[in-house]
Amino acid sequence: MSNLAATVCIVAGHWQGERQGRPATAVLSLSAEPPSLLVSIDRRCRLAELVLASGRFSVAMLASDQENIADAFAGKLGGIDRFSVGDWQSWSSGTPHLSSAAASIDCELIGSMSIPTHLVIAGAIVGTQLAKTTAPLLWHRRQYHRPAPLSEWPPLFAEEPQPWPTPAD
Repeated sequence: MSNLAATVCIVAGHWQGERQGRPATAVLSLSAEPPSLLVSIDRRCRLAELVLASGRFSVAMLASDQENIADAFAGKLGGIDRFSVGDWQSWSSGTPHLSSAAASIDCELIGSMSIPTHLVIAGAIVGTQLAKTTAPLLWHRRQYHRPAPLSEWPPLFAEEPQPWPTPAD
């Protein structure tokens, strides 16, 4: 599984004044309409309890220069408060919000499935903040990777994007 490259994310939640967060690479788009995503987190961690209790969670897709945040949430920086590393604020919902992330997403829990080791959660996206000039931090073969700066990437669209086709009646 270490061969599967992924964006490094921090999944976070809060409930009754307590904040928790964990690094995650098992984050994926569920649907464009309505906008939603899936996240897998270890079901034994406190974050799983907070998400189920509050019905909310957030996802911060880390920027390529935010290895220190990933390391803090992975426990590699010792007993420090994880949320003291980076510019953490709160969404209006109260979930943690990393304002300097490549993308920050606020979600409302719309479903969950418990398997023996993990909790798979589905979230409806209720808030987003995108950094249009920041590339994501990637994880591959148990190490961080930084893609080329976005200024070196080809344009996203050569022409105006076309809407998705609608099914025939």
